[in-house]
Amino acid sequence: MRRLVTVAALCAAAITLTPAVHGQGRGAKAPAVTGGNGTLYIGTYKGEIEMYDEATEKLVGTIKLKTGIPRSMTFSPDRTRFYALDSRFEQIEIVDVATKQTIDSFKLSSGNKNVRVLNLQPDPSNKFLILLYRTATKQIDRWEIGPTVIQKYDLATHQFTQVIPWPRGDERETINMRLGPDGKHLFIFGEEVTVLETEKFTEVQSWPFAQPTETGLGRINLGPVHDFNDPPGVFTGLFTMADPDRARRTMGIGRVDLMKRTLDFRPLGPASNVAPFAQSPDRKRAYGITQEIGNYEFWTFDLEKNTVLMRTKFEGRPRLGLRPSSNGKLFYIYVAGATLDVYEAATHKYLRTIHLGGDQTTELYVLPATTPATTTAR
Repeated sequence: MRRLVTVAALCAAAITLTPAVHGQGRGAKAPAVTGGNGTLYIGTYKGEIEMYDEATEKLVGTIKLKTGIPRSMTFSPDRTRFYALDSRFEQIEIVDVATKQTIDSFKLSSGNKNVRVLNLQPDPSNKFLILLYRTATKQIDRWEIGPTVIQKYDLATHQFTQVIPWPRGDERETINMRLGPDGKHLFIFGEEVTVLETEKFTEVQSWPFAQPTETGLGRINLGPVHDFNDPPGVFTGLFTMADPDRARRTMGIGRVDLMKRTLDFRPLGPASNVAPFAQSPDRKRAYGITQEIGNYEFWTFDLEKNTVLMRTKFEGRPRLGLRPSSNGKLFYIYVAGATLDVYEAATHKYLRTIHLGGDQTTELYVLPATTPATTTAR
């Protein structure tokens, strides 16, 4: 096992107090090192999705949402549309990426029954959603809270269809689930991975996700995963493995292939609380953050050699998210407030700050320059 390499370097801070426009501010020159030719998408409290050009870091458009403030965005697997969930977790709006227009919206709550969506997985063909939700029914003197439910939602009829049974009857508050790249199978992660077909949602297979290939080792636990840059049906993240004999945890890079039903786990060293975790578009590097008050660190991982390349202390912010740029040369730090901080990926050096039009409410997405085909409403 290779030793972790530590490079301590305090990142310089620079603050622009009064930007004249969204982006870098009045009179700012074009950045010397850019993130590529992609587009940044992020939701704000203004009830809109803001779009920034990576090459100039300037605002290039907004999408005003009919459903109000977005709480989350989920892109379809083909990147032609995204599903925006509102701040009350009960309305979904579908936006076409090419035209920047809403093609559908619907409210899940009705009457005295409120629906709160906890997880949303879109079908690759954009015909249905798999939703994890729970209901709250308002009575005269109380709210009755219902159980968590997994259900299929038909986008053409705007109706819930099949209720999906909990594997082994093990109802939970939250779950990690994925639709396969062909949309024909739903994978639910627990003690095992339960594979359901998506017509009648009967179980067709299960496999021991957390069981390592070598005997005598402990369970492998799923860690932070952002699979936007993974190929379809694969997701990569930081997983931990508990050593049953020495009462310690080991951290490593895990890669799950849904179609092959495999988990590849490669240990790095003693476990650290590194979250978030995101890999570069070429899948050769990944980046993470440890977040402790007074002790914030950037981490760079070499995914080809399975090593930690660099760790750098920096001045943190109340909450932190991380996304690599479309060319992998930069990464963006977001969450909490109306700014995105830009860092050089190779050195962890702070470069500048992008100012948004309002406080952010969703994840940041970085779409490459390839223009997707326009979808049509169903």
